[in-house]
Amino acid sequence: MSTLAPVLIPLTSEAQEAIQGDSIKLNKFPFLIGRESRVITAVGSVRYIERRKKAASPSNDLYIRDKGKNLNISREHLQIEKKEDGTYDIVDRGSTCGTIVDNRVVGGCDKGGRCPLIDGSVIVIGSSKSPFIFKFLVPPQQIDTDGFNSFNSK
Repeated sequence: MSTLAPVLIPLTSEAQEAIQGDSIKLNKFPFLIGRESRVITAVGSVRYIERRKKAASPSNDLYIRDKGKNLNISREHLQIEKKEDGTYDIVDRGSTCGTIVDNRVVGGCDKGGRCPLIDGSVIVIGSSKSPFIFKFLVPPQQIDTDGFNSFNSK
């Protein structure tokens, strides 16, 4: 019996644009999230400078394009871990702005940190002014074809 993968659902238009979709399925753990590029302004226009060489191995599973004047997302910002007991944690990877989980600040100032994630947790990637807001959802266990959960089946 297997369970469905948890997902991140964007709660803002900026978060939806950043991930270019309506949700991200977390298929592997740890699931690494960070910024794809650095934003610079040159001659009055915004440009993106890619930080990772195309031949290099990716350092993230999800790259979020932070278009803000003040960047909220570090190149290696956070990871979501699945623990042996089936619960989840969010771990700050030494980000500058930190992450907010259900109004609790995790990490920031390059110090790292960890806190539990539960179904429905709201995650703000970056400072309290960050537009990158997501909801963490854990789908219910799949139901057997006879209508019983795996723990009821004999």
